[in-house]
Amino acid sequence: MKIAFFTDTFYPDINGVARTLKRFTDYLSSQNIEVKVFAPDGENMDEYISANIHRFKSLSFFLYPECRLALPNLFNMKRELTEFQPDLIHVATPFNLGLCGVFFAKKLNIPLVGSYHTNFDHYLEYYDLQFFSKMVWKYMNWFHRPFRKLFVPSLDTEEQLTVQGFHNLEIWSRGVDCELYHPYYDKYAVRQKYNIRSKYLLVYVGRLAPEKNVDTLLEIADDLPPHLKENSHWLIVGDGPSRSEMEKAAPSNMTFTGFLKGKELANIYTAGDLFVFPSTTETFGNVVLESLASGTPVIAANAGGVKNIIKHGSTGTLCTPGSAVEFADSIISLLYDDKYRYQMGTNARNYALTQKWDTIFNTLLDHYSDVIKERAAEKYA
Repeated sequence: MKIAFFTDTFYPDINGVARTLKRFTDYLSSQNIEVKVFAPDGENMDEYISANIHRFKSLSFFLYPECRLALPNLFNMKRELTEFQPDLIHVATPFNLGLCGVFFAKKLNIPLVGSYHTNFDHYLEYYDLQFFSKMVWKYMNWFHRPFRKLFVPSLDTEEQLTVQGFHNLEIWSRGVDCELYHPYYDKYAVRQKYNIRSKYLLVYVGRLAPEKNVDTLLEIADDLPPHLKENSHWLIVGDGPSRSEMEKAAPSNMTFTGFLKGKELANIYTAGDLFVFPSTTETFGNVVLESLASGTPVIAANAGGVKNIIKHGSTGTLCTPGSAVEFADSIISLLYDDKYRYQMGTNARNYALTQKWDTIFNTLLDHYSDVIKERAAEKYA
């Protein structure tokens, strides 16, 4: 089997789409399945160079800088595809390179599938662009219409797209690396590094941008009672357009680390007493699953794909979206009940251990095989 991927973001970009695709393409290679990735260039490209990846010059996309608008050379792209002769094209994003994937699938008569990763429609309201909503959905429907299967990360996303008239939807969930993310790191190393002496540590990991509801995060910190503010510290992991404004408004017990990855990031999940995640726009929520794997309970908004991950009252708490008071009450309740919080952490780890990447990827490969067989049957009918 040979698979060609078209995506407007790929490793070493730091976002859920890029990380998921990188892990999947690595898995395919380990299974001796040939892969060709068409992706934009960007920063830190020297960090990952592979003969399987064709990079194109690109510009940052204003609404979502992690996705870049590539400037592809169609002649070179066609030549590479013709030489590679893929059995399937997988399109992961609806921008320039995604359009190229759709175009060449039709032109070269190659079966086409795709994956839906980001609720761009939800993002519009955070940038005062909600009047584009109908136009976005019209484009998304047109763009995804040729796909024989469209893989979505959660039941919530599947339900949303079904309402919008999408067809051929399949759940492609996410797994977690429980060997990297686990509860057994040295928690005190994190406290020592960031000079944290408070009794409790609250953690957020994610992009610092309006669509992640980071304004709610500051409200939550402000709504905690004085005695808890004095005995707790926040670690905010990530970067983005809201960081500068957040740092100016942040209380003294809030530290911003910037982007982290690998064991350094995993150690912070473990060190946290609670993971606080107010975002309402997630199609899945990779960071939530990473926290659960680390044995750290999650307090999150009851919205998007996150609500399909957390079992309320068992592995975490789901709060009314945007309700800083409800988030603060949940934090207070769990920080003052050690036994309940520790049991949640155990439940969280046990759940994460069931979310194995290999099982998820093998299911996706079964879908690939079905599409390829269906196309072959049509061809020789």
